[in-house]
Amino acid sequence: MYDRDTLDEIKKAKEEWDKETAKGRERKDRFTTMGGIDVDRLYTPLDVEERGIDYMRDISLPGQYPYTRGIHPTMYRGRLWTVRQFMGFGDPSKSNERLKYLMKSGAPGLNVAFDLPTINGLGSDHPLSRGEIGRDGVPVNSLEDMEALFDGIPLGDVSSSLVIAYPPIPCMYIAVAEKQGFRPDQLRGTYQNDSICRDVAANVRVIPRRAELKLTVDVVEHATKYMPLWYPISIVGYQIREKGCTAAQEVGFTLSDGIEFVNAFIERGMDVDTFGPRLSFMWNAHNDFFEEIAKYRAARRIWARIMKERFKAKNPRSMQLRFHTQTSGVSLTAQQPMNNAVRVAIQGLAAVLGGTQSLHTDSIDEAMALPTEESVKLAVRTQHVIAHESGVANTVDPMAGSFFVESLTKDIEDEAMAYIEEIDKRGGVIECIDNGYIQSEVTKSAFAYQTKVEKKEEIIVGVNDFIEDEEAEPNLLEIDEGFERRMVQSLEDLKASRDQSAVDRTLDKLREAAFRDENLMDTTMEAAKAYATLRELWDVYKERWGSFDEKSHLTGI
Repeated sequence: MYDRDTLDEIKKAKEEWDKETAKGRERKDRFTTMGGIDVDRLYTPLDVEERGIDYMRDISLPGQYPYTRGIHPTMYRGRLWTVRQFMGFGDPSKSNERLKYLMKSGAPGLNVAFDLPTINGLGSDHPLSRGEIGRDGVPVNSLEDMEALFDGIPLGDVSSSLVIAYPPIPCMYIAVAEKQGFRPDQLRGTYQNDSICRDVAANVRVIPRRAELKLTVDVVEHATKYMPLWYPISIVGYQIREKGCTAAQEVGFTLSDGIEFVNAFIERGMDVDTFGPRLSFMWNAHNDFFEEIAKYRAARRIWARIMKERFKAKNPRSMQLRFHTQTSGVSLTAQQPMNNAVRVAIQGLAAVLGGTQSLHTDSIDEAMALPTEESVKLAVRTQHVIAHESGVANTVDPMAGSFFVESLTKDIEDEAMAYIEEIDKRGGVIECIDNGYIQSEVTKSAFAYQTKVEKKEEIIVGVNDFIEDEEAEPNLLEIDEGFERRMVQSLEDLKASRDQSAVDRTLDKLREAAFRDENLMDTTMEAAKAYATLRELWDVYKERWGSFDEKSHLTGI
């Protein structure tokens, strides 16, 4: 980009500047990103040139391969990102009220979390569910609960994200939409059914790993055939980052996760350019502003090359990495919680400058409890201020060309690619989870960061510095204890009133299909429409594949 004489002149000037202007004392001997990448005192065209960064090959124009500058030519000048606030708590009717409140407050994208008993296929009436029902998501025991959750919300007119989405949840959602008069091909949204990321981050697993991968493929195959407007999988880095990995590891592990899924879809007989355009990703937005921006740009570039070069995709849309972002929950503090508003604003701004397609901004009280309506509204308004008052949406990829950002993008790309290549050598993501490699790498990074915090090499305002002796008690959301009993009672009432012969017949069909290794979406749908419970559906899956038994272990820590 610069001729040799100009580069030599810049080099000489920088050397003089280093000697004379910048020789004063600095706060630290070494500056790094949050992820440990060295940050130089000053960046110039020399850094771009020495890294071998070529504008047309590595950066290019927005909407053009390798999509470093964004997947759409006009980005937010054409359409702003979707405000999609993550929620779910209490019982289905309570969550329905919050969904409607969010839509009214300017968050049209529905993003529904299900509670741990639902995610683990247990249901509210299982003994292990006591104390967990509705605490970190909405409980859905049957189609009846899904109907209550989306009562009065026309599913053909909204975009929904469902977390987590093995066959029972998508089948119930589609069944509700059909009852409302909408066809599957009219529905828009995303299934967050990445079994692999949740395994690493939270050890959330019901049946063996490869069996859950099979169910994921079932969902993707079904949606690819019948739901052309739906993104059938969200490949998630968010939870792994919350567990403690670095930005570069988040990219490397998540894109390796994506490679595993693409291989599985192709093995099922699906064409890469049939499902490729409907893949989506989910990233974390953490505290290191420039590192996060560079992370999103590096991830787009790597994924484009993987899809084109490894999987021979021909459709440009198959090479485009589309993603949702959520600000970092683990960065929020119970101490001085008002500071969280600043953290969230900075993280949300980084996601927008990095080119996100949709965004959830955390609420200030989420380190202590589920958010109140007031704190949720502030989180939504944070996005509105970024979109309409900051000016950052007026031009496409305003960070491009920054010598620092381009160099940091390359740093993250190189480190992430090293992880992808290492995981390939070790047999792929599932093998690396089975033997504990990925968990060990994440744990080491989390430990290294926590050590820096405890030594005050990393400052967390209000936690290890700028501490206040007395803090006002915030107003927190309180959940009615009686709803657990109501959920169990409504489940008992359902079982007493439904057509048990229809339930038994459809569960038998599901069982037969499972043992024949068929796609289970149609038979699960039939059983769900007969009001078979979530637990009954998962019990059939367990009959076929057994329950998960963790055998991986951490090494090298």
